[in-house]
Amino acid sequence: MRRVAFVVPFQFETSVRFLRAALRLPDVRIGLVSADPFERFAPDVQRHLGGHWRVEDGLDAGQIAAAVRGLEQQLGGPVDCLVGVLEQLQVPLAEARALLGLPGLGIDAANNFRDKARMKDVLRAADVPCARHGLAHSPAEARDVIERIGLPVVVKPPAGAGAVNTFRVDDADQLDQALVRFPPHPNNPMLLEEFVVGREHSFDAACVDGEIVWSSISSYHPTPLDVLHNDWIQWCVLLPRQVDGEEFAPIRRAGEAALRALGMDTGLYHMEWFQRTDGSVAISEVGARPPGAQFTSLMSWAHDTDMYAAWSRLVIHGAFDPPERLYAAGAAYLRGQGRGTRVAAVHGLQQAQRELGSLVVEAKLPQRGQAQASSYEGEGFVIVRHPETEVVAEALGRIVSLVRVELQ
Repeated sequence: MRRVAFVVPFQFETSVRFLRAALRLPDVRIGLVSADPFERFAPDVQRHLGGHWRVEDGLDAGQIAAAVRGLEQQLGGPVDCLVGVLEQLQVPLAEARALLGLPGLGIDAANNFRDKARMKDVLRAADVPCARHGLAHSPAEARDVIERIGLPVVVKPPAGAGAVNTFRVDDADQLDQALVRFPPHPNNPMLLEEFVVGREHSFDAACVDGEIVWSSISSYHPTPLDVLHNDWIQWCVLLPRQVDGEEFAPIRRAGEAALRALGMDTGLYHMEWFQRTDGSVAISEVGARPPGAQFTSLMSWAHDTDMYAAWSRLVIHGAFDPPERLYAAGAAYLRGQGRGTRVAAVHGLQQAQRELGSLVVEAKLPQRGQAQASSYEGEGFVIVRHPETEVVAEALGRIVSLVRVELQ
C-alpha cells in the first residue's frame, strides 16, 4: 500500500480530474492537502480519500510539510510521496519534500523549471537551442537587454504560467509603455526574450528516473501569444498522428538534452518550442508538470488511453507503459468575441454538429450567461479525432469558422 499526499490548493477542474484518477489506482491510499474545506469537494472524491488536511496557503512549503505530517496519522503510516499538478506548486513541493525527506524532484531542479530566466541560463550553458533572453531588474537594465538582443521581444514574468502578463514589444514606444506598466525592480524583475519567428509546438515527455520513456508532439494554430492579444482570433491545437519522422527529430534531440540539463526526474514534462522556417528549433520554456489547456485529454484521445491515470501511476509507482499513437486529435477553443463580459449567444453549433458531429469525442460548450474566461483557453472547447491528421486539421478549421461565441 502506497500512502500519497496530493496537494490541490483550490478546486481547479483539471487538478481535481488528476486527483480522481489517482484515487482510482489500486493499492494506494491518498490524503488531500487543500486550502478549500473538505465539504467543497464532490461526494465521490470525499468517499475515496483516506484523509484531508486543510491549510491556509496551499503554496507554502512549510504548511504543506506540516499537513503531510498530520495526514500520516489519518493514513495509518508514513507518506511515501508528495504530488501535485499546478505549475506554481512545483517549487513548494520540492521544498516540502526536502523538509520531509521524501523522494521526487529536488529544489534546484524545480527552480530550473520554474524560473524562466534561470532555465534559459541552464539551457544555454548546455548548448541547448533556445531564445536569447535577459533578466532586467531596472528600466535601464531592460534597455541594455534590448540593445543586446534587439526588437521585437517577448516580455514575461520569470515565474509565469499560462501566458499571464506575457506580451510582445515591437518598438521603443511599446517598450516605454511596458516599463511604466510593469516597472522592473530587484524584487520583481522582468524577463525579456527574443521573439522567435516560426511555428509553435509542444513536446510532452514521460520520464522515469531521469530517462525519457515516451513523448508526444502537438502544434499550435496560431501561437498563444497571438491569441492572447487578438480577441477575435480562435485557437486550435493539433496532435498529428505521425510524430516519429525526421521532421521532429531535432526537437526530440533538443528536448532530451533540455530535460537532462534542467534535472528531470520521474514525471510528465511539458515543453513549448518553435520550429523556424529553416527547420531549426528554439525551446521557449519547460514545465515540470502535466500540460494544461486540455492537452492531457488530447493525448488520451490520440492514444486511446487515460493519460490522467497514466500520470498518477507514473508519479506514485514510478511506472509508465508507453501508449501507441492511434489517432490524430485536436481541440478548437471557443473564445468569446465582443466587448461584453458574459456569453450572450453561441452561433453555428447546429451546423457544426451536422457536419462534424461524428468526429467529436469531447466538448465543453459555452452556456448563455456564462462569465467570460480569464485565460486564452476561452469559454469552451471541442475535441475531435480521426485516424487521418488532415481530417482533424480540416475539422478544426471548420469549427472555428462556423462557431462564434458572442459576448455582451
